[in-house]
Amino acid sequence: MTGYGRGAAERGGRRATVEIRSVNHRFLDLKLRGAALEGALEDQVGARIREAVERGAVTATVHLERSGPAAIRFDADAARAVHAQLAALATALGTAQPDLALVIAQPGVVQVAASDDDGATGQAVLAAAAEALTQLAAMRDAEGARLAADVLARVTAIAGFLDTIGTRAQAAPAEARRRLDERLRRLLGDEKSGEVRELDPQRLAQEVAILADKLDVTEELVRAQSHVAQMRTLVTGKGAAVGRRLDFLVQELGREFNTIGAKSAAVEIVDLVVRGKAELEKIREQVQNVE
Repeated sequence: MTGYGRGAAERGGRRATVEIRSVNHRFLDLKLRGAALEGALEDQVGARIREAVERGAVTATVHLERSGPAAIRFDADAARAVHAQLAALATALGTAQPDLALVIAQPGVVQVAASDDDGATGQAVLAAAAEALTQLAAMRDAEGARLAADVLARVTAIAGFLDTIGTRAQAAPAEARRRLDERLRRLLGDEKSGEVRELDPQRLAQEVAILADKLDVTEELVRAQSHVAQMRTLVTGKGAAVGRRLDFLVQELGREFNTIGAKSAAVEIVDLVVRGKAELEKIREQVQNVE
């Protein structure tokens, strides 16, 4: 699922900005960028993102800057030593004595404070990441709601196809008996005399029973309807990640459709199977990227 979030936070003179982008991907592919991300801080940011996102190609970029002037320190002893040397050189050359700006410009006189911020950098980055993840989740939730509406509509269509298949399947044995009876009468008939040899009712009943068993799709329909009910529950539920479970149910529902189609001889049932599989394929494309 796609989404974008941006967060900013300031702690102890450090300002962190975190941008998190997510695009469709079947699994979680996480990339972290930023000079501030190293060691334990990188692990912490990665862990926060993994807790919030299960699927998607996610890129998190961290920018860090000072929110105020850098802390500096003057080394008076170094300044005296530098001034003495510059003054001696000026006297030897017969030039003007060195001013303060020249002394300060010499290495070692002015020192920038070390970047010991007592964890301020990490605190700023994690706070900014939390804000970015909140925005990312909101955008992904909005997209998820639209996807859920589309998937639910297609699941409802599939449920209707299954109900119609169930009704048509009930008439399949009687229709099969009629076709078998007509075929046998044609085979046993005498074209010259027009007479028809008598059929063995018991044998005909056995053949019809065997054919009816082959055409029976009750088990497949029960399983398919169960899959549809579970898909509805997952799509309308809240809180838990459902993408992989939906993916599995789509796969299993496809198996049931294939079996029903293979068992059925009725054109109407086969047509309903084709239409159901077409809707199922559209659902499959959607749930590949659902969280």
